[in-house]
Amino acid sequence: MKNRKLVMIPGPTPVVRRIQNQMAREVVAFGDPNFVKDYKELIEDLKALWKTTGEVFVVAGTGTMAMEMAIANSTKAGDSVLVVSHGYFGDRYMELCQRKGLKVDVLTSEWGTIVPIETIEKKLSEKNYAAVTVSHVDTSTGVCAPVEEIGRMMEKFPETLYIVDGVCATAGEPEYVDDMNIDLLLTGSQKAFGVAPGIAVVWASEKAMDRRKSLGTIPEYYVDFEKWLPVMHDPAKYFATPAVNMVWAMKESVEIIKEEGLENRYARHRKVAEAMQKSLESLGFTILAEKSCRAVTLSNLIYPDGIDDAEFRGILAEEGIMVAGGLGAYAGKMFRLGHMGNIDTHDLVSVISTIERALKRVGQKVEMGSGVSVLLNELMVGERNG
Repeated sequence: MKNRKLVMIPGPTPVVRRIQNQMAREVVAFGDPNFVKDYKELIEDLKALWKTTGEVFVVAGTGTMAMEMAIANSTKAGDSVLVVSHGYFGDRYMELCQRKGLKVDVLTSEWGTIVPIETIEKKLSEKNYAAVTVSHVDTSTGVCAPVEEIGRMMEKFPETLYIVDGVCATAGEPEYVDDMNIDLLLTGSQKAFGVAPGIAVVWASEKAMDRRKSLGTIPEYYVDFEKWLPVMHDPAKYFATPAVNMVWAMKESVEIIKEEGLENRYARHRKVAEAMQKSLESLGFTILAEKSCRAVTLSNLIYPDGIDDAEFRGILAEEGIMVAGGLGAYAGKMFRLGHMGNIDTHDLVSVISTIERALKRVGQKVEMGSGVSVLLNELMVGERNG
């Protein structure tokens, strides 16, 4: 009998039954009064939970489209943009900006580290930038940027919009739009929200909305805030067909978040990450990201000597666990493991147990159950007297 497949890549993440049920509902017209009500409630909840007096745009699309939406509505050809890159997906902003005719400067870090805030501040002081982009978590490196601290620094540059790519962070790493001085926060449905791919979300501060107004007509059509704003205020209006069942799925995800409590969700992600990472290190893996800037939504694991990447990940897949390969210079040298969203202790134990079996099958010396023991002991910290 084949094992059930558990998708533990950095996204899409496992989708729990409650959310699956919403995706399986019978489709209704996008003008259906009950759907309009649900869409409106989702928009209001996203604004309230992520704390902005600005706007939020919930549209059919991907995280990459959300990246483009943020840039399209905040810059014009000829503007200068500073890209702070902590890996592959930070670099993606370069091409996106260049295609829009923007002048792009890039600050990059060695993979596994962050660009120091002092370096960002110095670069911003050299000329007038229309925007600065930062990936909160870059899945190629597992690095988490200090977005709150960068936001405080950005108060010195009021003319520069602060764009945060939260695709692999939002609903897992702490983010509050107005409190952290973020002007544009973007994400997708398929990672820490625990929903299938298909919904893009962009939060825009009041300052970001003022910038959009100042640009007048922009070349982009589908991602134009001005096209979507009437719909976000009144979902009974039409611009483009909403992804009805995906909106329901996102609404259910947000209901789960509200039941758990957003701060509790952040704490759970921290606890799970620490437990998983200690367990994996005990099995001989090295984590690419430095401890001071490790993400809680995924781990990027460098192999011990003697392990062939394709063979190891193939055995994991055969055993029922899907992980992602390394990127860039780390292709073939590491794998990437997601541990975010709505996964539970049963999932985590299954993952570590499967990794132990795979290590055994490729000839590594491993005491079966040792990694699971570390994981469970770490997860139980603070609960023993509960």
